[in-house]
Order: sequence, then structure tokens, then C-alpha cells
Amino acid sequence: MYAVMNILVTTFWSFKDALVQTYTLPYLKIMHKHLPKGSKIYLLTIEQPRFAIKPEEVAQIEQELAAFGIVSVRFPYFNYGLLSLLNWARIVLYLLFLVLVQNIQVIHSFCTTSGMAGYLLSLLTGRKYLIDSYEPHAEASVENGDWQRNSFRFKLLFAMEKYSSKHATYIISATEGMRYYAKEKYGVTFDKFYVKPACVNLQNFSWENRKNPDLLKKFGFEDKIVCVYAGKLGGIYLDKEVFELFKVAHNFWGDKLRILLLTAHTPQEIALKAKAVGLSADIFQVCFVNHKEIANYMGLADFGITPVKPIPTKRYCTPIKDGEYWALGLPIVITHNISDDSEIVEKHQIGAVLQEFNETDYLRCVQTIDQLLVANTTENLYKKVRAVAEQYRSYEIAEKIYKEIYGGSATVTTFKNQHFF
Repeated sequence: MYAVMNILVTTFWSFKDALVQTYTLPYLKIMHKHLPKGSKIYLLTIEQPRFAIKPEEVAQIEQELAAFGIVSVRFPYFNYGLLSLLNWARIVLYLLFLVLVQNIQVIHSFCTTSGMAGYLLSLLTGRKYLIDSYEPHAEASVENGDWQRNSFRFKLLFAMEKYSSKHATYIISATEGMRYYAKEKYGVTFDKFYVKPACVNLQNFSWENRKNPDLLKKFGFEDKIVCVYAGKLGGIYLDKEVFELFKVAHNFWGDKLRILLLTAHTPQEIALKAKAVGLSADIFQVCFVNHKEIANYMGLADFGITPVKPIPTKRYCTPIKDGEYWALGLPIVITHNISDDSEIVEKHQIGAVLQEFNETDYLRCVQTIDQLLVANTTENLYKKVRAVAEQYRSYEIAEKIYKEIYGGSATVTTFKNQHFF
């Protein structure tokens, strides 16, 4: 029997954020299965007011996490500026104390943003360092127009991405292409590099979640062609172009089309965006739902869209929603050069890849979706698309990687034999 192996997991997200609930916690539960008995995983989250945890929820959350050896470590969020820097200084000092006192042996950072803190802690303590969900963020922020290339923010994060990449013992990336990006941009090659896209719980997104009769009746979606989009508009996602696509789709399908937006945007915001392209707000249903319910809502649709801006760095991202759409058997319209997903859609003929933002290409995509819906029964199309989710988004992918990193005797011995302060 091996000694316990305690792990610090750093994120830049709030606990209630879907990126923690669906993109972090499931992986921590898999990791826990492969750790020696008695091991603990300390999870850092940065809490934004919009994801506030109510005092009465704390005990239940901590109890549920404890069942998987997870300990919640929460700090408040501050926007960029002096307060943010002071806050992160406090966080790093606290985590330094935590690492030493709790004999944490591995620092496991999700994304390079939280990886800055993980990298500093690894340097200060000598603990092993691992970057998960490895993709570029500094250049992505410039390409999105959020930052300037000559800004302090960009220079700091890009430098930390470079140094942390060189320092990491293990890299878990969303795409194989990130290996080549890192070599070109950071001058780094990796000995231990794994590829893990955004995996999905295939049991929670399945045929049972399709076309819930009560919800169909509630929204008046019976005998309609329903398009679903789960996410935000603007930022890393298209905005006006999405509604231009909806306009073309409405021209093609007429009153049979309904659009379900699972988003934090208000119905008033959506109505204004629809009006700008000449669409009636009547064809939209706007909801913000808890992620535990999202499969039933998403399952009302006949197809989904993934309108990620096709900027160069998005070739290395991993849209979570694609795996959820596919697990539900939904074909999708996706922009070009997004992760490996655009190529997967074309290869398996499970949707349309949007190449240009004009009426001609919008119409081509709509017609492709229509052909899929006409040529297949709902069940047959489900089986076709679901098979893609099983191949590319199964948790078995993550299971294999975490077992190799944390479950092998050689790995445990390697972590045990480090020289700590």
C-alpha cells in the first residue's frame, strides 16, 4: 500500500460555474479513484458575485465533496487591477502554507490562467506541476480584441505560459495541435503530453433526454424544427452573425423554426438583437437553467450551433457544448477551424461547417441540416451522432490519462521520492 498523495488543483473559475461543475469536478472524481486511500484533493476556486454560494449551501457542498476526498478552498474574485494583484498575492501565500502543512505533492492547474499561481507554488516548494486543459489564453485575448499585444496583461500571461510550459512535468491538452503551438510560440517540447478534449457524461446526456413531452408542450415546440444554442453571445463567440444565420434559417423553414437559447442574456436583449436583423422575438425561447437540467432542455432541439469566433488560437480549444450536443444525437453548425471539432463534423457528416459569414454560406449550412433531418429518422440520426460522442468525448479518455498519471505504482513512487522543504 502506498502513502497518501495529496493534490492541489487550481482553477480561475467559481465553484458554481459550469466550468467547475462539468469541466473540473468530474475529472477530480476520476482522479480520486486512482489515488491511494486517504488522499485528498484541495480545489481552489475564485468566487464571482454572480455565482455566490449561499451560507446554507456550504455544509452540503462540503459533504458532497468529502465523499470524493475533495476539500474546497474558495477566495473572492477581483477584476484586473491592484486589488486583483493583492488578492492573488494573498492566495499564493495561503496556498504556499497549505502545500507545506498538508504535504501536498502535486500541483494540478486547470488552464494557464490559474497555472500562473500553480507555477509559482511549484517553484517555491519543489512540488511536481501539471497543466490540464492546456491551451493559449494570452494570444486568444488579443485575437478577441480584449487585450492589446503591448499591454502588461498580455506580456505577463504570455511569459507565464512559456515558463510554466517549460516547468510542467505533465501536459494535458485539448488538442494534439497544441503540441506544435507550444513548440513554435514557447520553444517547448514535451516528454509527457496527453490529449483530452472536453469529455461528457454520456449517461446524463442521452436518448432519455430527447424531446421531453412536458417541455415540448410548455414551449409550443411540437412539430417544430428547434435550434438550440447554450452559451453567451459576444466575446469569444459570434453575435450579430448568429442572428443573421437565424434570419436565413427562418426564411428557409418559415414558422416551423423555433430557437431555444440557454443563456444568461435576457429576453429583452435577445429581442433587440433579433429586431436588428428583422426577426420577430416570438420564435425565440430564452432560458437560463441549472446545468443539472440542461440536458432535457438541450434535448428539445433538432440541431445545435457552436458559434465560436474562428480566430487562430481557437484551433486549440475544446468546446464543451459540442460533446453535449453529440451525446444527445444533435447535428451541429460550427464555425471553421474550431478545435478538432470542425474536422470531426465534416469527416462524419454530422452537421455543417460555416466557412464565411454571408447569406450564401448560411443557407448552405441550413440546407445541410435540413437534408440530415429529412433523410434520417430522429432515432437513426441520434445513433449516428451519438457514436461520434462515444468515440471523441467519452470519460474513458480522461480515465486512461488520469490512471496513467496518478494510478501507476511508478508514478506514485516518483511523487513520493521528491525532496520537499
